[in-house]
Amino acid sequence: MDIRYIGQRVRARREEIGLTQERLARLSQLSRETVQRLEAGTLKDLGFQRVGRLLRVLGLDFDSLSLEQRKRKHGLWMAAQTASVSYRGTLSPEMLEEALTTGNVPSGFEPHIGHLLDEAPVEVLVMAVEETAANESLPPAMVWKQVSRLAADFATTRRELWA
Repeated sequence: MDIRYIGQRVRARREEIGLTQERLARLSQLSRETVQRLEAGTLKDLGFQRVGRLLRVLGLDFDSLSLEQRKRKHGLWMAAQTASVSYRGTLSPEMLEEALTTGNVPSGFEPHIGHLLDEAPVEVLVMAVEETAANESLPPAMVWKQVSRLAADFATTRRELWA
């Protein structure tokens, strides 16, 4: 597997889940220029750890850069469970999907959304966004806009990550 093939798969997957190069770079702790050069095929090397971070955000693995493992997971359920870990009430996957679709958080669950955006692994949020977009027949970019809005309202430590 060469770096150009990785760049092609990264671009296709990034577009599929509605991420801009800038947002993907931020989520994977890379520069936008690095992502752009990888996708353009002009990057010579990226390093194993950096490629691994990038692939995890996209839900890809090194096994032919497939999505097989990701397809077996339930992103909304995982995200809702993560959001509810420290709270008495449980944010359901359906409630989270509604929040990710509309930007409206059920009363009393604002701390859950803040916790999710500040503490959950980035990959879990990416899965939840992708699953929400598919369930609601929306372009993923529309769901990402709601994530940005929710982050502006409820996130504290990682607000800029979701902007």
